Order: sequence, then structure tokens, then C-alpha cells
Amino acid sequence: MIIGAGEYDNNPEWTQTQESELNLLRRDQWVSRFKRNTVSAILAEHVWEHLDYDEGVEAANICFEFLRPGGYVRCAVPDGYFPNEEYQRSVQVGGPGPMDHPASSHKIVHTYKTLSSMFEAAGFQVKLLEYCDEKGVFHYNEWLEKNGFIYRSRRFDHRNKEGKLGFVSLIVDAVKI
Repeated sequence: MIIGAGEYDNNPEWTQTQESELNLLRRDQWVSRFKRNTVSAILAEHVWEHLDYDEGVEAANICFEFLRPGGYVRCAVPDGYFPNEEYQRSVQVGGPGPMDHPASSHKIVHTYKTLSSMFEAAGFQVKLLEYCDEKGVFHYNEWLEKNGFIYRSRRFDHRNKEGKLGFVSLIVDAVKI
């Protein structure tokens, strides 16, 4: 299932949801749709940055409750360690401009440390797929798009050309063990 699918159809075989019908922070909406321990995968591309840290932990706890053992959340967010000034300006908390800018409701810019600790606090084991470290060095671990396609990634984003990264995401799989 995709959380916050927006208008994109990058994963057509997945169930797509919008915030109004399945809010990460509204457990009652989850209870009305799912039984505990039954969801196999949740995909959230550029959603968790719209939650502050504590809300992110709360959302992770709700996801954990409804995921089956071995299920996972594939989560992609802007990367706070990506060493590109224009990128950082465009993803900053509160956004770079008018209220209709997609980043205007950003509440946090995660690093691999904050995103990992948030999911770990909810009981997940975190696998880092794509991320920058404290020195801005980009790290990539193979992942299968059939397990959750992320457009804003090293392989698929049109801004990444000729071996140069123009836009990256911090991407993790948070697995319920």
C-alpha cells in the first residue's frame, strides 16, 4: 500500500491512498481498514518529512502494529546530508517559498541517523538503501523497485545524469522482525 500517493502512478499494482483516507497519525482509520499484523508492505515517498520527529515515531508505531512479521515500510525522504545548497534550500523546514510549495509543510529534514532512530524506536530493524553520510558521501545498496518504486532515487530521478547526482532521497526499508 502507498501512503500519500499523490497524483503519481509509479506503482500501479499497489493500493494507493491519500492522507484524507489513510492518515499516518489516525489509528482509527487504520483499524477500520486493516486487521493487526496483516499488511505486507507500506511505501511512503516523501511523506515522513511532513511529520515532526515525535509524530514520525507515532506513525511508525501505527505502521508496526498493522504490518505482518517480515513486512516493511519503504520510506524515502529528503536527505539532510546531501551536499547541495540549492537542494537543501528547496527541502528546508517550512519550504523555500509560498505556502503552495510542496515543501511548505516540511517539519524536519532527516539524516540517516534521525530516520533510523525514529523507526528503531517503534521496533523496526532498519536497512539503509540510499543515503549520504556526515561528509556528504553518497552510499547506495541494491534494492528492487518491485518492492516499492521510488522515483526520487539515484537510479530513476531525471535530475541524476551522467554519473552526477542532482536529486537524491534518503531511502530505508524499516522491517518488522
